[in-house]
Amino acid sequence: MDRSLYIAMSGAKQTLIAQTVNANNMANTQTTGFKSDLEQFRSRPLTGAGYPTRVYAMNEKPGLDLTPGAIQTTGADLDVAINGEGYLAVQGADGKEAYTRAGDLRVTPEGLLQTGAGLQVLGQDGPITIQPAEKMTIGRDGTISIIPLGAGNATTQVEVGRIKLVKLDAGNLEKLNDGLLHAKDGKPVAANADVSLAQGVLEGSNVNAISAMVEMIELARNFELQTKVMKSVDENSAVGAKLMQMG
Repeated sequence: MDRSLYIAMSGAKQTLIAQTVNANNMANTQTTGFKSDLEQFRSRPLTGAGYPTRVYAMNEKPGLDLTPGAIQTTGADLDVAINGEGYLAVQGADGKEAYTRAGDLRVTPEGLLQTGAGLQVLGQDGPITIQPAEKMTIGRDGTISIIPLGAGNATTQVEVGRIKLVKLDAGNLEKLNDGLLHAKDGKPVAANADVSLAQGVLEGSNVNAISAMVEMIELARNFELQTKVMKSVDENSAVGAKLMQMG
């Protein structure tokens, strides 16, 4: 009887974890460049001293859904999206290189090029800085050209940097708690000339809100089922104890 109770308890616990993952996906349906997390259940034998007479449920994240999100036209000079495969290199909160598909860029008053989340965009030689400009153009290869503010010739463009664009093998890709993509080996990825950008557009989240809502309902029903099993086991145990007392 304790075996069924253990299975139901572990199943309920892992269902709550899966619900957390799904809730995070739902919360990011409008986040630029967001990639949804995948999750799955499986049973595992409980090992230890003696024979593995019990199993437990385990929820795990096998990876990410790397499907591109819908492209939205904005017309803004600082909005870019990756064409096909590839990522923009940014500097994470820990100072290390990380990667994202979020192309909602902006220039701070200090001249730093950042994403909408405040992450510094990296170029070939580190964070990119841009001087005040009347107009800025971002080329397909990530090259940033500006017409300096107050320039005598309004048609003279100056190249001020180039966004580092990379490709990562799916086997060397992981998403950490900061929401950014990282190389599993921890090494910076070399720039890839095959990655190209489109200006004036943004890639939206790839989370399907309807599918996420259906998943939330299914997980809630699974949790309710697990708690009912635990309650039934408890009731059966009480009845069994009462019968033993009568005997």
